[in-house]
Amino acid sequence: MLEMLAQNVLPAVVTSSDLSTGLQDNVWGLILNAGPTVKMVLLILMLFSVVSWGIIFLKFRVIRSAIKETETFLGIFWETAKLSQIYNEAKKLKNSPLAEIFLSGYIELEKFRKLATNPLQEAGQITPDLDIIAPIMGMGNIRRALEQAMSAERTRLERNLNFLATTGSTSPFIGLFGTVWGIMDAFRKIGIRGSTNLATVAPGISEALIATAVGLFAAIPAVVAYNYYLGQVKTLSSEMDNFASEFLNIIQRNFEATRKAQQ
Repeated sequence: MLEMLAQNVLPAVVTSSDLSTGLQDNVWGLILNAGPTVKMVLLILMLFSVVSWGIIFLKFRVIRSAIKETETFLGIFWETAKLSQIYNEAKKLKNSPLAEIFLSGYIELEKFRKLATNPLQEAGQITPDLDIIAPIMGMGNIRRALEQAMSAERTRLERNLNFLATTGSTSPFIGLFGTVWGIMDAFRKIGIRGSTNLATVAPGISEALIATAVGLFAAIPAVVAYNYYLGQVKTLSSEMDNFASEFLNIIQRNFEATRKAQQ
């Protein structure tokens, strides 16, 4: 009795490596033997996955460079007294959103200073009203320049993130479509053959389910990366808002100090 049981059971025992190899072979076999519609779905999902991974690696470099150079710029900004020196250092930090915001504000500030030293002011023909209005107009121009720079930097940091969101939200449904289509085709073959045993049903259903698996394979990394990078962009956006407000306060204090000194 024991000998008969051993003869029946032992041949069916496989190692984990054999199971893994067999599973891989079965997966590739399912993909190769799938119908044309399921193959098209799998091709679309693989394209989504490849592009998503490319964006993930690209955004990793962009976000990492932005964070690193922003920390460097903040150290320079708070440790340097002259704006002109900060300007020269900021031009080297191409990936820092705060550096780009500072450059835009500084360029607008220099334009205002050149206009403030026009021939009328040098000749003493500026009225007291214009002496009050000019700084207000200058602050308005600088504020608009900072807002435009912040909008441009947010757009740069968020570029291609929508594709990750689209991949994460649509890939499971595309895979589900392939699965539904494959199951429909499997039942159609069952009806043609007139047989409902497991050997007839299992291959078709397995081919159908591979589409859902590939859809999840494309969607999960895209969703995780999108949420992570979106959080990093929000953090950088908050730093941009805080820096722009502080930069405007510094310029405002300088305007007020200059006006009091002229009085």
